[in-house]
Parts: sequence; structure tokens; C-alpha cells
Amino acid sequence: MRIALFQPDIPQNVGAAIRAAACFQSDVDVIQPCGFPLDAREIRRVAMDYGALAPPTPHDDWAGFLGSLRSSDRLILMTTHSATELWDHRFVESDVILFGRESEGAPDFVHKRADIRLRIPIDTRARSLNLATAAAVTLAEARRQTRRDNDRRNRQP
Repeated sequence: MRIALFQPDIPQNVGAAIRAAACFQSDVDVIQPCGFPLDAREIRRVAMDYGALAPPTPHDDWAGFLGSLRSSDRLILMTTHSATELWDHRFVESDVILFGRESEGAPDFVHKRADIRLRIPIDTRARSLNLATAAAVTLAEARRQTRRDNDRRNRQP
């Protein structure tokens, strides 16, 4: 399972997403350009020593990121513009969960390429969750589901 951050604006969010990915045994892709260098001190400060558990894989651009996808990968875009809630989706290990920019979300060409679009249901008076928080919520649900699947497989004769 991987999370991908599309051209993030805030280095602290990348650091926190790396930490969440490490805790949930996920890989991290960062699609550039970013609003900061990928070796920014703020990323290391927030990621702490978790960066060694989930070192981010940088991609120079969208095309480079797409080239890293395997044929079995499903690209899942987390967006406030989806009717399908996170809880109604069935995650699998090969999912790549993509998050748009903090300032603008994901552009149309990213929406068009996504295999699945999901949203985290939140209070209608709120616009969205923080990027790192959304990544942690999504990874927690994805891991809950895939752990249950793995536990079932391990119990079968």
C-alpha cells in the first residue's frame, strides 16, 4: 500500500504523512514540483526518526509517478468532490492512495486518471481535513480492512 502526495505545499504535512505512513507500514510517493525542497528541515523535524521507516520516493512530475505504477495498482484519489465515502470502499494491498495539494486539491487531469475517487465524510460546515490527518484516517481504514483480510487468509487451512 502506498500514499502519494501530489505537489504538496506544506513541508510539515509531508513530514506528518511520512510518520503516518511509517506507523501504518505504507510507502510514500511525492510528486513534484513541491512548494519546498524535499530535504527541507521542516520535513525532518516533523517526521522525526520515522523517515527511515518510510522514506519518500520522489517523482519529478506526474508522468514519472504514473510510470512507477504497476498494472495491478489501483489509483485512488481522496477528494471532497466524490459521492463515495471512504467507508464504502474495499481496499486492497496494491492500492495507491493519492492526495492533492493543500491549496488547490487535484487538477482535472489527476481526477480523470484516478481509478476510484473517495471522500472522508466530515461535517458539512467544514471544507476539508488537513492533508496529513486525511492520510492517517485513510491509511487507518485501509489497514483495518487489509489486516482483516490477511487474518482471514492466515486462519484458513
